[in-house]
Amino acid sequence: MPRVRKATLESKSVVWNIALYIRLSKEDWRDDDRADNQKRARGRLADNTTDVSRSIVEQRKMLEEYVETHFQEEYTVVDVYMDDGLTGTDDSRDSFQRMMEDVEGGKVNCIIVKTLSRAFRNYADQGRYLEQIFPRKGVRFISISNPFVDSYENPDAIQNGMEIPINGLMNDRYAAKTSADVRRTFDAKRRRGEFIGAFAPYGYHKDPDNKGHLIIDDEVADVVRNIFLWFVNDGLSKASIAKKLNGLGICCPSTYKAHVQRLNYKNPSLAKSDGLWSGSIVLGVLTNEVYIGNMVQGRSRIISYKVHTQRRVPQDEWYIVPNTHDAIIDKETFDKAQLLHSRDTRTAPNKRTVYLFSGFLRCADCKRSLRRRMCKDYVYYHCRTKVDKGYCTDHAIREDKLIQAVLSAIQVQIATVESLTDILDEINQNPAVKTSSTRLNSLLATREEELHKMLTAIDSLYLDWKSGEISKDDYHRMKGNFDEKCNRLKEAIEAIKGEINNMSNGVNADDAYLTAFTKHKNITSLDRGIVTQLIDTIYLHEDGKLTIKFAFADELKRVADFIENNRQGLTVIA
Repeated sequence: MPRVRKATLESKSVVWNIALYIRLSKEDWRDDDRADNQKRARGRLADNTTDVSRSIVEQRKMLEEYVETHFQEEYTVVDVYMDDGLTGTDDSRDSFQRMMEDVEGGKVNCIIVKTLSRAFRNYADQGRYLEQIFPRKGVRFISISNPFVDSYENPDAIQNGMEIPINGLMNDRYAAKTSADVRRTFDAKRRRGEFIGAFAPYGYHKDPDNKGHLIIDDEVADVVRNIFLWFVNDGLSKASIAKKLNGLGICCPSTYKAHVQRLNYKNPSLAKSDGLWSGSIVLGVLTNEVYIGNMVQGRSRIISYKVHTQRRVPQDEWYIVPNTHDAIIDKETFDKAQLLHSRDTRTAPNKRTVYLFSGFLRCADCKRSLRRRMCKDYVYYHCRTKVDKGYCTDHAIREDKLIQAVLSAIQVQIATVESLTDILDEINQNPAVKTSSTRLNSLLATREEELHKMLTAIDSLYLDWKSGEISKDDYHRMKGNFDEKCNRLKEAIEAIKGEINNMSNGVNADDAYLTAFTKHKNITSLDRGIVTQLIDTIYLHEDGKLTIKFAFADELKRVADFIENNRQGLTVIA
């Protein structure tokens, strides 16, 4: 209830409608007593002072005591406006704006704060409010601590003095320094892979014993796993996954945080979403590396300590630290999801699943994707360039024949890989393989020594020219010969290093790109998951023949090269 004090006979006729404004920054929060921090409902203000910061309570007592002691005029304390845990570098604070609305409505004509920095840490905002907005609205502004400010009793101190502007500038610079220090600290934590967000990503909790570490939230981890499986294996589109989750009554991440975990989570879209999933939310899950155990932070940043608008950061500037916490999704499934997302995998009207070959079929000549159409009782794929623009040639294939051809090609590829694994087992048991790296290292040292001698000769040649021992024409002719030899040596050195790298890495029969094929060795039919994992692109030629570019082509070539080199013995690079 507002408290009213009657004016005495000696008091003036002015009636002051007072707003007590209190602000506590995040930095002040950290300075509060630890026990009080545990009791505080973060970011939520209540009439019960045990639910707010200890410093908030102290500020309120100071302001109330000042009003009781110093105001002889008639006054009413309209309200106490509190912004807990918010910066003063802009005026977008909720309670500050509510107070200004009461000023505009004529409910408040006097504002009292503890210090200028409680109301303003932005030098420009301080000048605008004290010198323009408050005088124009007839608002009395009082700051009770050093420097003491009372715009009614001593307006010249604001309009003509130097102390208040200088104090405002110092507050502004302090905020800038604090912001820079906090940013450096946060960046250091990001580089170490420590989680610094206010709320853990969907599917994870903050570790109670280490707030910078994430642990799996078993309540919703299966939801994340299902999203990936539905997208990769079942061929559901992102929109269809969202509809399925909504049909199952599973609330979206923002609603889960706010209403299930009961965190003080605020999101502008929360009220509009009604707890529903959308295709964009599903996409956010599918593309987040946090689910394979990598810490990903710094994807957005504020413009400055005064302008708190966030901007997206280019991906090459993100902080990505691998293997910081337990993964929910294996990397193979995650990589397949990224591949599918990069393709054209839109669903047909009134369909929930993506077609088996969506995003994989292209014309071998114009390289455009093929179009799917029904003709009588059959489904055909054909070149859309021919139909839409009249050029290119007829490329068409019936879907059932396409499926059988692709299945047969995959079966042949699997058989080939199986034979490679048998050969690899034999090679890896051969003692000669273990000594090959020693020979290569010796060869590398020889070639590097030759290169060093050649570069030294070029330097000496330059000195001979400058000293007059050889002519300019001789210098350029001889240097050209040396440069050509140096280039050949450099190429040889790079080739040897590549061989050493291949030998050191080795090739085992259980390497991921080999097991990707062998685990499907008994397949008799195709599904979306197999196509996604094993095939990169399918090209259709004019005569109906297919060229299939398999996934892991580079890795399989390395296996073949490894086998060839070790069957014939070490290849000597001259």
